[in-house]
Amino acid sequence: MGYLNKSTTTVDAILTKKGRELLARGRSAFNISQFAVADDEIDYGLYDPSHPLGTEYYGSAIENMPIIEASPDETQNLRYKLVTLARGTNLIPIIQDSAGVTSITLTYSRTSNPSADIKPTTSQNLNLAPFGYTAILYDGSAAVLTSDGLETTATLPIFIGDSLNRVSNNAVVVRGTSRFTISPKDVSKATPTQLVIVGNQTGATVTIPILIKPA
Repeated sequence: MGYLNKSTTTVDAILTKKGRELLARGRSAFNISQFAVADDEIDYGLYDPSHPLGTEYYGSAIENMPIIEASPDETQNLRYKLVTLARGTNLIPIIQDSAGVTSITLTYSRTSNPSADIKPTTSQNLNLAPFGYTAILYDGSAAVLTSDGLETTATLPIFIGDSLNRVSNNAVVVRGTSRFTISPKDVSKATPTQLVIVGNQTGATVTIPILIKPA
């Protein structure tokens, strides 16, 4: 959805296919329990503390920027989600593996089942259940990606400006609450890829390089 005019409470909303399906079942099925807002269209570099007309005009360029209209394509908006943090918070939430994993190297084996667990945590105790995380394995031909819960299919979030070269056509996206597991496939040569984990509540991300080696 998009706020069309910052001086009113008018909201322009377009339902997704899933939203229309729920609405067709009746109001009891169409129950909005969560929503997200973002500031994708805002260029904060336009904030000008040297404006000759004084402090009231520092943000005038930002305040007069056109606002993005509603779009049902989740891959083209809501990249920079706004979050509510406790009063006094002065640090942006970050994601890291609870065991300090920053990279993964796995060698395929026909006799054993090597794997690596990634257990993401978000600083300031954010992204707890039921929000969880979305994990993106950019090359599904190199490894198998599984999770500990939530639905196992999700949209691959490729945004405008992203380099498509880093994402193969068989990228894998899963959602989970607290653990993701990488298991190597039988590759013919050493295959580098990466795992990106996105906090569903905060939008924070972490990228973990992965190298899959042949037997």
